[in-house]
Amino acid sequence: MLFHVHAEDRPGLGSELYDLAEEHWSYMDRFEDRFVLRGPTLTDDGEEHTGSIHVVEVPDRAAAERFATEEPYWSAGLYAGYTAVRAVVLFDRGRDTDEADAPHSLVTGAWPPRPRSEGGSDPLPSDTGPGGRLLFAALLVDDGGTHTTGMIAAVRALPDEAAEVVRPFADRLADAPAALAAQRWSRGGRN
Repeated sequence: MLFHVHAEDRPGLGSELYDLAEEHWSYMDRFEDRFVLRGPTLTDDGEEHTGSIHVVEVPDRAAAERFATEEPYWSAGLYAGYTAVRAVVLFDRGRDTDEADAPHSLVTGAWPPRPRSEGGSDPLPSDTGPGGRLLFAALLVDDGGTHTTGMIAAVRALPDEAAEVVRPFADRLADAPAALAAQRWSRGGRN
């Protein structure tokens, strides 16, 4: 199962993240082949770390929660909190078309649980063609996978523009105007 795990930094961290960086990286190396998406969320100017996003394959919710709470930053009290929500990937452009110097954002949407499409034929976002800004999109679903509860998307754009790229797709999934939040994000990993 895939889970979207989002940890939010405790306010006022300063350099504490850097002090534990190697422990963090060593822990993440154990999951390298199970990550679908990962990276830090950032301040609006892209300069400071505000949290971490991981879409990781694990056996179940208990394993997702262990992944979050055994992480060295969590163990050291550097995260204020985390969420772990089951995810279903709809679109993943991969790293090949990712422009490292372009700004990136992570857009999240939330809505009351709503039944998934018949037969699991979830709609695809429209901005998936060559040159499109959408890099990744996933549904957030209940643990049984029968109801959607939101979505996440990685977009090559600043947050305000990224939210507008995702809005038509999110509104269609929610069957109403979706509550969206967008923040700067950077693809993570040692390489």
